[in-house]
Amino acid sequence: MKVVLITAGAAGMYCGSCMHDNALARALIAQGVDCALQPVYTPIRTDAESIADEHVFLGGIHIYLLQQMPWLQHLPAVLRRPLDWPPLVRWATRRAASTDASKLGELSVSMLMGIEGNQAEEVRRMVDWLGSEMKPDAIVLSNLLIGGALPEIRKRLPQSKIAVVLQGDDIFLDHLPEASRLQTIQLCRGLVQYVDHFIANSQFYADKMGQLFAVPENKLSITPLSIDLAPFANVTDRRAGSSGEFRLGYLARIAPEKGLHHLVEAFIQLASQAEHQDLSLHAAGWLGPANADYLAALTSKITAAGLADRFTYHGSPDLAEKVSFLSSLDLMSVPTDYQEPKGLFVLEALAAGVPVVLPDHGAFGELIASTGGGLLVPPSDSAALCEAIERLKNDPQQRKQLGRDGQTNVTRKHSISGAAEQLHALLSGLNQF
Repeated sequence: MKVVLITAGAAGMYCGSCMHDNALARALIAQGVDCALQPVYTPIRTDAESIADEHVFLGGIHIYLLQQMPWLQHLPAVLRRPLDWPPLVRWATRRAASTDASKLGELSVSMLMGIEGNQAEEVRRMVDWLGSEMKPDAIVLSNLLIGGALPEIRKRLPQSKIAVVLQGDDIFLDHLPEASRLQTIQLCRGLVQYVDHFIANSQFYADKMGQLFAVPENKLSITPLSIDLAPFANVTDRRAGSSGEFRLGYLARIAPEKGLHHLVEAFIQLASQAEHQDLSLHAAGWLGPANADYLAALTSKITAAGLADRFTYHGSPDLAEKVSFLSSLDLMSVPTDYQEPKGLFVLEALAAGVPVVLPDHGAFGELIASTGGGLLVPPSDSAALCEAIERLKNDPQQRKQLGRDGQTNVTRKHSISGAAEQLHALLSGLNQF
């Protein structure tokens, strides 16, 4: 089987979807599938070695300029091709998060219009590449928002299976102006007919996005969220308390929606008590320019509480640094405000034997039910979060048991090799998830 996995780059930041797509493509190749990982918009950034093609279709600079200056489409393609040079795309899109939401809304609508939009020639170029050079048996898109080319792909490759992963679409949509959001949803609904399978990593997200995009139930499949377990193979159990320090951790993008401020509040409340003088807080994750003030405000709040020497921001770790960071923790919590559709950081912590405390919304409940690796608390409830952290801090036996159970069940149920086998079976028509 020949598979093309099309993934959307995230403008230079570490992106969970990109990292998962990269790991999935590697696993498919290891199982004998001829798989190509093709970025669109921007090159991808992963914490492991990337196997993605360096070339980018629908380059972020190119499509943005075509949207703002449609007359550019009349210039010879050879004059516009330098706009897709990967180093230039990386440089120009590194501050993409600051792009005006209304312009992003207009661009999203135009891209979803495919050959009816301002980027028609670029859409055709990608379809020509798929139809003339790749000729895949199956095409997998990392989300529906990059699916504007689907009608042309279906026309050009009528026998190819088409699958779309549902992950993070709602987060992007919620940042658009309401008129663009509604139009984008309508266009996405119109693309559903061209897709054979929609894949979600949780029942929560399958239900939510299935309703939003009007996806027929018989097109929806659920496969457990998965990670590459190899980097965690040699992680040993942390000897809690051996350094006289209890390390509470956070690993996720540094952004308000990820809820670091809730964890900071809980940390200050607990660490200010005499019986928790050994408690320290360690945060790691990608920090974009737009959220630098957010982290600075949290750091100032910790300093004002007299706890600056017990808080460390470890930056944005690569894979080896991430494994080392996780294995140094006693407990991890990412108390998100929004309903997390995936939560790769949960599986990574559990793979390192570290139990978690999470809000009971989004996909977290299903992950905890599957792994048995942590506790759930009501969302945005600081008192409940403090209570759960204190409970596990004071009960090393329960903490160790949760860590062991989580590690065992992640290995059994959430390996990337298992996800690759399930995807191959689905695309081959052998079985449903």
